[in-house]
Amino acid sequence: MYYSFFEIFSIGVGPSSSHTVGPMRAAKRWLDSLHEQNLFEKVAKIDVVLYGSLALTGFGHGTVKAIVYGLMGLEAEAIDPEVPYVNAVEKDKMLHLGQERAIPFDLDNNVIFEKEIFLPEHSNGMRFKAFDAEGNLLSNEVYFSVGGGTVARQDEMAARCERAPYNVPYDFNSCQQLMALCAEHNLSIADLVFANESALRPAEEVSAGIEKINRVMQNSLERGIKARGVLPGGLNIERRASKLYQRLEERFLRNEYDPLDMIDWINLWGFAVAEENACGGQVVTAPTMGSAGIIPAVMRYYERFAHVRSPYSVAEGIKIFLLTASAICSLYRTNASISGAEVGCQGEVGVACSMAAAGLVAAMGGSNKQIENAAEIAMEHNLGLTCDPLSGLVQVPCIERNAMGAIKAVNSARLALRGTGQHVVSLDSVIKTMFDTGRDMHNKYKETSLGGLAVNVANC
Repeated sequence: MYYSFFEIFSIGVGPSSSHTVGPMRAAKRWLDSLHEQNLFEKVAKIDVVLYGSLALTGFGHGTVKAIVYGLMGLEAEAIDPEVPYVNAVEKDKMLHLGQERAIPFDLDNNVIFEKEIFLPEHSNGMRFKAFDAEGNLLSNEVYFSVGGGTVARQDEMAARCERAPYNVPYDFNSCQQLMALCAEHNLSIADLVFANESALRPAEEVSAGIEKINRVMQNSLERGIKARGVLPGGLNIERRASKLYQRLEERFLRNEYDPLDMIDWINLWGFAVAEENACGGQVVTAPTMGSAGIIPAVMRYYERFAHVRSPYSVAEGIKIFLLTASAICSLYRTNASISGAEVGCQGEVGVACSMAAAGLVAAMGGSNKQIENAAEIAMEHNLGLTCDPLSGLVQVPCIERNAMGAIKAVNSARLALRGTGQHVVSLDSVIKTMFDTGRDMHNKYKETSLGGLAVNVANC
């Protein structure tokens, strides 16, 4: 099923698309359903139950705050992370439901953590219950945050589809179908995606939307470079991007040449966005917030170092990059998952790396087969990557993984561009392998902080 560019790249606040943006959107969607059912005015009490991964990493990933944002009727794309919305709720134990009605709400009692229960549909489950003044149950709905900020109600999960298919001219369910459509209609992958998006909204709106996504990405990168201090959450990790930038600039001014400086720059850009995300700043899901630094870092590499060998202007190359990356992500969302709670970090950093590699090849003028090859190489060497964050925070090892993922993406693109596009492993095969690997992975390695580094570092 075709996923829109604007489903894949969406604007929100960190630190996690599945644990912050998704729950916020689920709460807002449930709030809207109360209005639709004419129940809103009757609500006197709300209970929210978090299951599985959401319960285990809820505080570190900002889930509780996100639920409050959504119940207040706030939108993920427009929220100001600098405004202390939750402080008043914590202090007064009152929630302004939809910013219209005040009801009692105690974060310690009305948000319930079911850490032992994993709902069968998905690890990121949440239940919303509303009661009237007499204690009668008005609404009881279950939602799931399935990755990248996308949510689905329990009845929608059976088909692994959050919505009806779009009416687009070039729908595809596999890379094989995508390649066949491109060959039949003599289209690049980017051209095909742009045609689909233009069937959903005016072409001018599509172009403006792409520019906005790029602008927010680059703004988050610039903020991350400038910011200093310690990341929130208690690990006392100092932000590294600013100091790395300062050292690179000083080396440049002293005219000191290091043939590997390019790697340091890519690391810097990956750190900058990932640190901004870890602080709850505004970033773009690419395809998730935990992996939000990879695509901006690789695009900045294209802009600063690689575009001189590209047949396109920087602006056109960035547009082609993002449209191509969107198609690759659509394949992963259709046939696998981008949720760390479902398939581990291979679904977040791995998919972002695959998207970035494909986008870079496209921006460099590579063929559709070379694009597939780059995406396949990138995921092949992220298979089995676990999601085991320390203290449930999107910091260790997440921030360094963004830098490493960007480096892998560049290398994958270079390997593909040096070839003819012919390869043994298809992208469809590696996507299936990733999903199979994720299903076989023990839950403690899937965004629960119950295994791996999350346990062994604490025990050292």
